[in-house]
Amino acid sequence: MSAQGVPGVGQDGLVGRGNRDGARLFREWFDGLTAHAEAGGGGAYVFVMGSLGELLRTFDLPLVFPEINSLQTAVRHQAHDYLNEAEDLGYSPDICGYVKADVATQRRGGLLPMGRIPKPTIAVLTNACNTYIKWAEIWERMYHMPSYVLDIPGTREAGRQTWRGDGAFEKDRSYVTAQLRELIGVLEGVTGRRFDVDRLRETMGYANRMSRGWKRVLELNRGRPAPFNALSDGTIYLGVCNGFRGDERGARYFEDLVEEMEVKRQRGVGTLGDERFRLVFVGVPCYPIFRRFNEMFMEHGGTFVHSTYLWFASGGANVGWEYDLTNPIESLAEGLLVGVRDAMDSMFFQTQALARMIDDYEVDGVVFHPIKSCRTVSTGLADNRRALMTLRDTPSLFIESDMMDKRVVSEAQLKNRIDAFFEGLRSRRQQIAAGTR
Repeated sequence: MSAQGVPGVGQDGLVGRGNRDGARLFREWFDGLTAHAEAGGGGAYVFVMGSLGELLRTFDLPLVFPEINSLQTAVRHQAHDYLNEAEDLGYSPDICGYVKADVATQRRGGLLPMGRIPKPTIAVLTNACNTYIKWAEIWERMYHMPSYVLDIPGTREAGRQTWRGDGAFEKDRSYVTAQLRELIGVLEGVTGRRFDVDRLRETMGYANRMSRGWKRVLELNRGRPAPFNALSDGTIYLGVCNGFRGDERGARYFEDLVEEMEVKRQRGVGTLGDERFRLVFVGVPCYPIFRRFNEMFMEHGGTFVHSTYLWFASGGANVGWEYDLTNPIESLAEGLLVGVRDAMDSMFFQTQALARMIDDYEVDGVVFHPIKSCRTVSTGLADNRRALMTLRDTPSLFIESDMMDKRVVSEAQLKNRIDAFFEGLRSRRQQIAAGTR
């Protein structure tokens, strides 16, 4: 059931508030970056998998997310100009579109469709994506500024994560803690500020509230109808999750979002007026035709109830990790270890997690979406699909496009494949109803 025609819906302003507030916060965030850049200030360049916003905020470093900036050029249909500019410099059409868009952004003095970003004072990154490291090297050559790479140990084998109390986990946590302490020293040198552990406790407390809310929001989408679309609405939530991590506004936003989703569940309000098929999305969205891409599923009554994107693009915040504020640095290291490891698992060891999503969210189909620009996310998806088929008798769709480059996105081909997928879902449902399957 949609919001229209439901008594009381819309009168209190709750339904749709998360999308409105998310858009407002995103504008405020980018207005702040623009003002900082125009005043000649610098920022901390970070990535969604392991941004360490909690720590960087204690040094009053604005957070700049090149991934988010680049995808916005695609959503706003301007990515092609940025990609062409970078390719004219010799960057290959085959490498990450986010990187190329950022290279052009830097050459334009940080100018983007949404405003301007400051130059990097420091880059802080993890090994969650191999491209991060090469990307930071570009900034080092451009600006002669430092970067710090956190080496986060990943899962050694599918289903073999270690946890607190295990000897291997304790060694991993000590390893990350030592890196954090070294990073704090680097940040003190770069900013000229002394580290304030009490302020770190404050930002970590806000992160706890955000993680608690994010986990609950994801849980509420198990209900029928799903109160939000993991692809369209979820991308808005991710923007706040990253840009306002360690910020009171981000904590308050997710608490308000939980309230909205609880109300929608109580009133039977779904993201679609007629939810016929519940889907899981695997990969990165098709941003060049983002709205139309989602519409091609909605037209058939399909809604995305979960996605691996909400998993890895939140940097592991989906696990609901909460810090121990009495032991902030060690707890920050543990949270970073658990969160980034979880994000990497969503790309490399996702089969069991997808099977759980199918069960927990009563999923009718899984959509695998490899993209040309990102081999980290896309490599192995065909194998993951086959592995999932051995665990669950759930139909799946395998479609290819890109997150940035409209030259390799064919709306007509995508639509044909998606239409055929839903025809198969409808036929399957009829066979089950008739007892012939």
